[in-house]
Amino acid sequence: MHAVLPPARRSRSLTADLVEVLGDRIRDGRIPAGAKLPREADLMAEFDVSRTVVREAMSRLQAAGMVETRHGVGTFAVGLGDSASFRIAPQQAGTLRDVIAVLELRIAVETEGAGLAALRRSDEHLQAMAAALGAFEAAVQAGRDAVGPDFQFHLEIARATGNPHFERLMTTLGGTMIPRARLGPDTAAASPHGPGAGQGDYLLRVHAEHRAIQDAIVRADPEAARAAMRMHLSNSRERRRAALAG
Repeated sequence: MHAVLPPARRSRSLTADLVEVLGDRIRDGRIPAGAKLPREADLMAEFDVSRTVVREAMSRLQAAGMVETRHGVGTFAVGLGDSASFRIAPQQAGTLRDVIAVLELRIAVETEGAGLAALRRSDEHLQAMAAALGAFEAAVQAGRDAVGPDFQFHLEIARATGNPHFERLMTTLGGTMIPRARLGPDTAAASPHGPGAGQGDYLLRVHAEHRAIQDAIVRADPEAARAAMRMHLSNSRERRRAALAG
């Protein structure tokens, strides 16, 4: 028998609902501090959700400091008083200067992460990156913004490093790392009715930059992967600097 996710909130997303249920279990002691969480396959069966939903839920719980993943061992509940203190709250990325500061951090971390991913990625990692890029392209073609797939692509690269600290930092940054607002008319955030031509052109450029990163990782070329990631994030930073100067 499947566990039931909160029906009143299913419209948010299956991931958010799973985060809520597992978070409640950790908070009320049903999953005590130090206890190992069920395996991915067990959670998929219990809640009737996909592997992607389970992994994204684990990433969010880790970003919240409620669980920690030990490579090759599993995921464990963390005492609520032991959660990590580093956070970038949405209100801390509300201006162009804030966005540029986050991009500087990302350039430092993700450039090396891309190089490690090129050396350590598995076929499963490559499939996950391809799926994220496919979702990004589909969103652009449908006239939607692509923040979710954009974040997912960068998260999959962090996972491919084989170093859980890269993934943890990325999940801590969360949605603050893919801002679309405050970029001027040619790169402004999409409206509820879909992006304009300028936004579409901008997202196509981002997609091409993502493809260059992916291609280098597929070729297992760490130097090319580092260069492509640095160019992608530096281009993003320069767009924002230009918007700030304008």
